[in-house]
This record gives sequence, C-alpha cells and structure tokens, in this order.
Amino acid sequence: MLLLKNKKAFHQYEIFQKIQAGVVLIGSEVKSLRNKSGSLAGSYVKVVGNELYLIGAQITPYKFADNTEYDPKRTRKLLVKKKEIFNIMSITEKKGWAAIPISFELVKNKIKLTIGLGKGKQEFEKREVLKNRALKREMQKEMKNVHLKI
Repeated sequence: MLLLKNKKAFHQYEIFQKIQAGVVLIGSEVKSLRNKSGSLAGSYVKVVGNELYLIGAQITPYKFADNTEYDPKRTRKLLVKKKEIFNIMSITEKKGWAAIPISFELVKNKIKLTIGLGKGKQEFEKREVLKNRALKREMQKEMKNVHLKI
C-alpha cells in the first residue's frame, strides 16, 4: 500500500532500476507515515561508509506523540544487503546518476522505501515529455469527438 510518493522524481529523473529498502524509524514516525503525512520532495539517498542514508525527507511529527525534541528532517538509515549497497555505489559514482527516493510503501506491515537509480533529465527532455503528453491528450479528445459525431 502506497503511503507517500515523490511526485517530482519521474519528472526530474529517468529511472532505470528500483530497489526496496527498509528504514530505521522511531514509533511516532511509523504512526505519522501510516497517516500519510510527510514529504520526499528534495530528499536523496547517500552512501556513507558502506551504509545507505536517506537525507532530507520530512516526516511530520505525530500529533499525539510526546516528542519535544523531534527533528522532522533527520537523517535516517536504510537497511539493504551489502551487494545492493555496492551496486548503488558503483552506479551513483558515474556522472549524472543518482539514487532518488521514490515512495514509502507498506509491505507486509513493514514500511519500505523504494529507491530509484536513474539519470537526471535535462530541461529540453522535460519539455519534450510534457509536449508529447499534451499531443496525446489532444489526439484522444479528437478521437472522442469523431466517435460522438458518427
């Protein structure tokens, strides 16, 4: 079940591979994510000393929790196998490639983060995608109108 989604990830990056990772969370963060409150905008995944970390993701504080010193944008450790960490390291070392958090999902009562490995799109590629989408929409409207007239 989808909890949170990074809406701009597919607009800014061309995703080639997806990996699911566990996330180290505290109890109030789990409750907050189950209420679908938070944001992945502007966050990224970084490899530090053979470990993965989620940086810049905001999980808003759970309103009924007693967290006086809670930082909603704290760095969170990700749980993946060493083989996958080295795979992510080798891909992100290439120029233009990045590990982007795509979504938080609930899988068998555990919260997982889907990480996308992809290459950043340039401005003209983004405009081309939007133009193709608009043309496709126009064609569908025309086809609908043709069928209504018959």
